[in-house]
Amino acid sequence: MSLLDTLMMSGKEVLPLVEGGKGISATNGISSGAWAAAGGVGTVSCVNADSFDDAGNIIPQIYHGKTRIERHQELIDYAIDGGLDQVRQAHDVAGGKGRIHINVLWEMGGAEAILDGVLTKAKGLVHGVTCGAGMPYKLSEIAAKHKVFYHPIISSARAFGILWKRAYQKHGDWLGSVVYEDPWLAGGHNGLSNAEDPLEPQDPYPRVAALRTMMNKFGLERVPIIMAGGVWYLRDWAHWINNPEIGPIAFQYGTRPLLTKESPIPTIWKEALTKLKEGDILLHRFSPTGFYSSAVHNRFLGQLESRSERQVKFKSKQTEDFSAEIQTGKRKYFVQPEDKPKADSWIDSGYNEAMKTPDDTLIFTSLAECQEIRQDQKDCMGCLSQCKFSNWSENPDTKYSTGRGADPRSFCIQKTLMDIAHGGPLENNLMFAGHSAFNFSSDPFFSNGFVPTVKELVDRILTGD
Repeated sequence: MSLLDTLMMSGKEVLPLVEGGKGISATNGISSGAWAAAGGVGTVSCVNADSFDDAGNIIPQIYHGKTRIERHQELIDYAIDGGLDQVRQAHDVAGGKGRIHINVLWEMGGAEAILDGVLTKAKGLVHGVTCGAGMPYKLSEIAAKHKVFYHPIISSARAFGILWKRAYQKHGDWLGSVVYEDPWLAGGHNGLSNAEDPLEPQDPYPRVAALRTMMNKFGLERVPIIMAGGVWYLRDWAHWINNPEIGPIAFQYGTRPLLTKESPIPTIWKEALTKLKEGDILLHRFSPTGFYSSAVHNRFLGQLESRSERQVKFKSKQTEDFSAEIQTGKRKYFVQPEDKPKADSWIDSGYNEAMKTPDDTLIFTSLAECQEIRQDQKDCMGCLSQCKFSNWSENPDTKYSTGRGADPRSFCIQKTLMDIAHGGPLENNLMFAGHSAFNFSSDPFFSNGFVPTVKELVDRILTGD
């Protein structure tokens, strides 16, 4: 027996179960097509999606441009080609069932160009667009132009209210749903505001109820809300279903579909998921986007934590407060007397490269780490609209710069996500996951190494388990 009835989504009655988009190459045409074929809404990630040559092999995304601007255009071209290939594949696998959405991040580099390019070339194959990571004011305009439904991702009623009043009400007929992505439970980037405490999670029910109240005031009573983040067993959300305070509701699954036969992530990643324990997911703020994000607490994040801990304030010239001299290589800096013993200790331990941050501090790294950071910053291809790691901005009015120095406390997110998605070592890369990922180890459905098909997973979810 199913806990859910079908719901009108992007112009068709489907199961109100939505596959989460999951960024670079963690959701593709095969996985999203299978989700749609099972009767739900499949979501193709159009964040630097893989494209294929004539033999069906993945085309490596290698950048040849000498400048960031040239590489940025290469990135846009790769993304459009990859998105088109993945959407076509999803359409073929779905066989006319379910719905096919594409997912883009508003803060990704070239978001508007990529979204417009994919929708133009994939005309008739895409039914909806989900978009978050920022305030995507132009989303409704672009979606309406291509006659597809838009599904903005927000983390508060206030955020949706701003989007609706400033932009979305002009194209209200194409609003397909509002995705509430819980900032404390979801994997990947999270929409925590400065007024919210990352260490004090809030119950999603009153936040979603407040969103519904606001939507009703705008005449959007029939527009579904998609609950995203922390959804594992549907039985835990039974009180949300057919609840007039919540209204039409669908549920997005991002983490659980990672462990399916159609999931494109490498086998070593799938195996690692089954060993996670509660508390293994870290909500951190190292991302070059500036947003909080949630990922497995592995060696990669541990190194970023340690790097930031080896940090002191400094001055280039001696002052009354910064009177203690330290030297790294040929350069001298002045730190506060109480910080000198720490700095000397780090230097003696081999962290003898001092790197400046935009906050007038120094971090101490090894030579190899320093060289890697510098090379990654040099290789920047503008994968974000603005990046604190490389100081890139796609805004020509600011001469393609954020106006701040590059921040060595962050990292190249394009490099690490592409690497882990294509078989790179898990401990040395960013491994996004939702905070409920520890359930893999205790969920009886995945016991004895069982890896289901997407259809088997959807059928299981519908039972409540």
